[in-house]
Amino acid sequence: MKQQDKIRVAVLYGGRSGEHEVSLMSATNVIQHLDRSLFEVVPIGIDKEGAWFLGDDVFKKELTSPKLIQLQRDSNRMLFNPDLIGKVPQHLQPNHLIQQHKNSERIFDVVFPVIHGTLCEDGTVQGLLELADVPYVGCGVLASAVGMDKDISKRLVMNAGIAVPPFMIIHQGRWSQNAEQFCTLITNQLSYPVFVKPANTGSSVGVVKVKCEADLMTAISNAFRYDVKVIVEKGIDAIEIELAVLESERYGEDPLVSVVGEIRPVNHEFYSYAAKYLDENGAELIIPAAISLELQEEARNTAKKIFSVLDCEGMARVDLFIERGTNRIYFNEINSIPGFTQISMYPKLMAASGISYSELLTRLVMLAMARHTRKSKLSRDYIAT
Repeated sequence: MKQQDKIRVAVLYGGRSGEHEVSLMSATNVIQHLDRSLFEVVPIGIDKEGAWFLGDDVFKKELTSPKLIQLQRDSNRMLFNPDLIGKVPQHLQPNHLIQQHKNSERIFDVVFPVIHGTLCEDGTVQGLLELADVPYVGCGVLASAVGMDKDISKRLVMNAGIAVPPFMIIHQGRWSQNAEQFCTLITNQLSYPVFVKPANTGSSVGVVKVKCEADLMTAISNAFRYDVKVIVEKGIDAIEIELAVLESERYGEDPLVSVVGEIRPVNHEFYSYAAKYLDENGAELIIPAAISLELQEEARNTAKKIFSVLDCEGMARVDLFIERGTNRIYFNEINSIPGFTQISMYPKLMAASGISYSELLTRLVMLAMARHTRKSKLSRDYIAT
């Protein structure tokens, strides 16, 4: 394929959430595995202050540095500077790369968001791309927002008849007025242990396992550092499993659901941020999960149903619990932009299901462009009949 015929994929990474560093690791892998015979990659980084910048050499340090990867702001490649909002517009000198793409009237054809957490995968970026009429990989605005909010997603899944561990929601304003009352209520209604989670984060950011009432107030106060809404969920003795779901290439058909993977934390109380990303031996990823074939099939059907109930498109990773003793399946959460690091479950599960990392990325890009084509045919004008 000639260079000018290749699909230009803008890989969007970084972001303003607490999962910024995870995004950089995911994007590094996506950029390396996109099929260069089909795609031309355009890296677009978002730093923690919200500045957007473009450049082919953005990843030079990230791909070679043995240290924790991080973004450096570069005014020569900046596409958007939030510091200028509300101020007199200033002319930014575009670098050669940007000017080259402007001359060809094609900076990119599709966006692959590899961004995690709030202000990233919660529908905000998706809404921006919808307004700009740009194709993008993954779930739409609604599913992204619902999937990020553990409160709303659990309520919708419960309404569809799928079990969810007992939980309680606390809003920051009410907590500031009645903290002790909430602690008493949680102790009486949920029993310990409980998991305290910011309602709108991923990668276990701000999540704490609490075993007694004495530690509850500190855990909830800490969770409010990351969100204005906190969920407190009863801990159940369960096997933690994950499934990768991929939209069908044939529009209207059921999505593909991967084999079942099992997470077994090692030397950690649960599958925490440290176990996921900081400790090389923080968890065992068992594919396929060590459960019966009947349970595997039930889990796969449950994941497929959740993908549909939450109106997902493109991809999602569905996390479930299987309660020990009863084998009852509970919904934990859904990730509309799952991790794409080399140790992440989504690409591993798809690989175990017969879809390689590179093929997976190709399918996701093609699904995004096909969806955009369908939506472009919708009428924006109303004509009375």
